[in-house]
Amino acid sequence: LRFDEKVRVVVFKSEVKGVFCAGADLKERAKMDDAEVGHFVKRLRNLMDEIAALPVPTIAAIDGHALGGGLELALACDLRVAASSAKMGLIETTRGLLPGAGGTQRLPRCVGIGLAKELIFTGRQIDGQQAFSMGLVNHTVPQNNEGDAAYQRALTLAKEILPQAPFAVKMGKLAINRGMEVDIASGMAIEGMCYAQNIPTRDRQEGMAAFREKRPPQFIGK
Repeated sequence: LRFDEKVRVVVFKSEVKGVFCAGADLKERAKMDDAEVGHFVKRLRNLMDEIAALPVPTIAAIDGHALGGGLELALACDLRVAASSAKMGLIETTRGLLPGAGGTQRLPRCVGIGLAKELIFTGRQIDGQQAFSMGLVNHTVPQNNEGDAAYQRALTLAKEILPQAPFAVKMGKLAINRGMEVDIASGMAIEGMCYAQNIPTRDRQEGMAAFREKRPPQFIGK
């Protein structure tokens, strides 16, 4: 996906009704020794980092339970859409663990330090509406009979992104992600570098021409 230029948006969904991702199989984990657990969690963390590093926008469609590593997967995405009935939580402390695949870092960046600490310290599960009220998800929708309401809303969101200039969207994502990790002056410099890369693109020229000619732009991602 990273190197496929035809890919504009990636949507993560589950094929299991009522579950987005239930996290690690604790029965499997119980059979591992300490070294194996450490290796397993490192691989899991690397996977989440790879998802977060995808150059195109990513959307998690949370139609059911997103617990532990399942919520960490959703947090690795750029945007999240949840059914109001979905259950989410970093529940690791209820099992004698702590989030180890990015949860302690991505949750506070998403909802703020205070709320993140409360959710992680308590291991509390929240529903889609609560998640929306604290900014954990971008949208919440009532669940439908097919059990894919969040997925359908995620597709609608993806279709809003699709017509936009692909390279500009990628640079926007890069500027935001890198800029959020540094002070604002450094962030401005990062934005400037990303903007400079976008200036010579054919899509920028097409966008300007389309505006002058009062027509929809036809972006090609170059």
